[in-house]
Amino acid sequence: MTTEKPATMFEPPPEPKRVTRVAGRSKKKAKKGAFTAETADIHELYQLAVQHVESEIDFIDEQFEKARGRKAASLREDFCGTGNTACEWVRRRKTNTAVGLDIDQPTLDWGAEHNVAPLTPEQRERVSLINRDVLNPGDATGLDTILAMNFSYWLFMTREAMLGYFKSVRDSLVDDGVFFLDFYGGYEAAREMTEDREIDEGVKSFIYVWDQHKFDPISGRMRCYIHFKFPDKTKIKHAFSYEWRLWTLPEIQELLAEAGFKKVTIFWEGADDEGEGDGEFEPVTEGEADPSYICYLMAEKQAPGT
Repeated sequence: MTTEKPATMFEPPPEPKRVTRVAGRSKKKAKKGAFTAETADIHELYQLAVQHVESEIDFIDEQFEKARGRKAASLREDFCGTGNTACEWVRRRKTNTAVGLDIDQPTLDWGAEHNVAPLTPEQRERVSLINRDVLNPGDATGLDTILAMNFSYWLFMTREAMLGYFKSVRDSLVDDGVFFLDFYGGYEAAREMTEDREIDEGVKSFIYVWDQHKFDPISGRMRCYIHFKFPDKTKIKHAFSYEWRLWTLPEIQELLAEAGFKKVTIFWEGADDEGEGDGEFEPVTEGEADPSYICYLMAEKQAPGT
């Protein structure tokens, strides 16, 4: 008698693999200073391909002030990884402070060396990267704003777990505090597919590959990977692995309301002449049935004017 695995059981994620030999064809000689699978740092690649902390902080700064009538000063970056966003926050104003929470110590160590250390001594005093579970933030409370970006909060795969996280965030904010999240969706979000995107960094250009590897429609669980490919035909497979739930936008809004947030605003990305996202986000009450989209959510602890 054989026992089938439940549909929600995925295999353990593979370790990152640096493919430095090109089978069946000649390997191109890498230009001086160029990325290759042998020399590239996956955290540097991630920051170049996935994050744009300057525009992200521009958006948060602007929308917080519009919503609350004052500048935010204290920020917490949940699932902070390398703390790239937290460091950008303290660079903005001498009154800004930031704390980043994550449970992966090696990634925090990388961020301390590559993102915190280059700050001025005065800026370093205003940022902390802490190995701590976001569900138990300890003294990382009383914040003006908290961020959960790059869909990191999707690792909470049940309604109960997500609600518990949102309640913890609300309790960690000051009375007029604001919680910012990002979200991706559209009818391609559940497809098992890969998408290549060229990252143009001059001699250090490379290709970022987003791999929606496996989706279980019964549980909503997904296994996704990030791979990187380089001009010399080498590559890093499974540089980053994710297992999370593919949530819907109505579910997230309902859970934020249930957690006690008084107002949730959706910011939809505009499109350029070619139909691609233009990086400009505006508040909307209706979206479009795009095959794929990214949006921001802004959840206010108190209703405006209170």
